[in-house]
Amino acid sequence: MKHRIFIADDHRIVRDGLRSLIENENDLELVGMAANGRQAVQMTRKLKPNVVIMDVSMPDLNGIDATSQIVDEVPGVKVIALSMHSEKQLIDGMLRAGAAGYLLKESAFEELIKAIRIVCAGKKYLSPDVTDIVLRDYLSPSKDNDDPQKPGLTLREREVLQLIVEGGTTKDVANRLNISIKTVESHRSSIMEKLGLHTVAELTKYAVRHGITALE
Repeated sequence: MKHRIFIADDHRIVRDGLRSLIENENDLELVGMAANGRQAVQMTRKLKPNVVIMDVSMPDLNGIDATSQIVDEVPGVKVIALSMHSEKQLIDGMLRAGAAGYLLKESAFEELIKAIRIVCAGKKYLSPDVTDIVLRDYLSPSKDNDDPQKPGLTLREREVLQLIVEGGTTKDVANRLNISIKTVESHRSSIMEKLGLHTVAELTKYAVRHGITALE
């Protein structure tokens, strides 16, 4: 039986490269691809792949929140995070969201097939550099209190925050999430209160730092 694979990445050249890798393997079958996290969630609900290759930084809905939704809604799915970045907060975010693996893009073409087979066997897979970061943190826990989980943002608040810092107006956000303008305004007020932030610039800095948006 072939393992059914889904790719979510906002760069076409990356999607095409990963697709070529997968299509060369007899035991793997590519069932779909998506260019953002929201599309990935919608498509995996229907396609029910065994493994989702998930870019961490994507527009509309980031890889962390997309992973959380997929793991909750698609029984048995394994998510392998794919990122250019090895920041501890992004690694923690993906692992807490339920990812079974974390690969750095610089080594993805050498490690991806091995990682897929390992997670399909029910194990975890981390790129060597990522493993070093996780072990260092375990052996010397950070005293940094700026924990992305500490403010307690809900998934919906994180979605609203991402769309706001990516330039969406209140009406845009309401239409995108199929909620009322009043509800968006309520979420925005709650976000600012929980985080103690009061401007879009401050919210953007927070969102970038915690992997909620890919804005640089």
